[in-house]
Amino acid sequence: MIYPPIFATFLLIFFETLVIDYKKFHDIISDNNSFVLTCHINPDADAIGPEIALKYYLDSLGKKSRIINCSPTPENLLFLDKLKVVEQFNSENHKASIKNADVIILLDFNNISRIDNMQESIKNSNAVTVCIDHHEQNDPYAEHLFIETEYSSTGEIIFELLDSDNNLEWNIDMALPLYAAIMTDTGSFRFERTTVRTHKIAARLIELGVNPRSTHGIIYDQQSAGQLKLLGRALGSIAQDETGSICFMNITRKDMEETGSTEEDIEGFVNYTMKVKGVQIGLLFYELENGFKISFRSIGDIPVNKLANDFGGGGHPNAAGTRIPDENMEDYIHKVVARAAEYLK
Repeated sequence: MIYPPIFATFLLIFFETLVIDYKKFHDIISDNNSFVLTCHINPDADAIGPEIALKYYLDSLGKKSRIINCSPTPENLLFLDKLKVVEQFNSENHKASIKNADVIILLDFNNISRIDNMQESIKNSNAVTVCIDHHEQNDPYAEHLFIETEYSSTGEIIFELLDSDNNLEWNIDMALPLYAAIMTDTGSFRFERTTVRTHKIAARLIELGVNPRSTHGIIYDQQSAGQLKLLGRALGSIAQDETGSICFMNITRKDMEETGSTEEDIEGFVNYTMKVKGVQIGLLFYELENGFKISFRSIGDIPVNKLANDFGGGGHPNAAGTRIPDENMEDYIHKVVARAAEYLK
């Protein structure tokens, strides 16, 4: 079940001191038979990868499981789903499965709004709800929380949860999606939360047959002409505040239409704002069909997750985001930049 806000706040007070309980995780798996796995809207590799690895694990135990996502899988991640196990949500086709599941496992998001049009079906289900995530939880909505913000990725958490089963026989089908999850969410092993543990896990996955070069190449080096044209538009919009410490760029619906691009093509664009010399906060604004989204990046101890929270979002201290529906993007750009400047002080 999904917890109401008051009880969720109560949970959060106590959750902050908890660590991942491997026994509880395996008890939930052992005591139940049917599972639905899902992740946030517009999934990245650290959402798709953990889902697929976890499904293969459940299959190996003889459990029934389905991956049902509110968004389609990005084209550059389809190679992770070689058996086509990821389904896109359709209320008519999936409502009964969600309602009748024993357990719903929600991966890689910290707010129930991040599952978009699946919210109602999940809230109406009697299933036990499990959240597995590495983001700070402002809204701990699930009954069971397996969350560790010091981990580099949800993929790293899933690896440790599965590896704590002494009877597990690892294979490439589980290893590849987890490697992709960890590699992408660490910025190819360069972000702050990349630890010795992260590298040891990656080494284990490589030993299982993952090819780092081809995995990186498929995800990052096979871009469409439209995506590259869109990147050109985004780079052409780059601007800085008067101090030069904040860099921002924007993408309009017109840009996307004229380049034949989709929202998933924007993945990673915000990182270009941090390549400008002297920049401490990077912002990417882009229009949606209804409202707009902002991606935030920062260096050092500048908490852009708190900046994102000022506008209804959240995330990590150095990488966060928010969606603002029913508002005009142009009306917010200078407002957000001005608010960002306060965090530099």
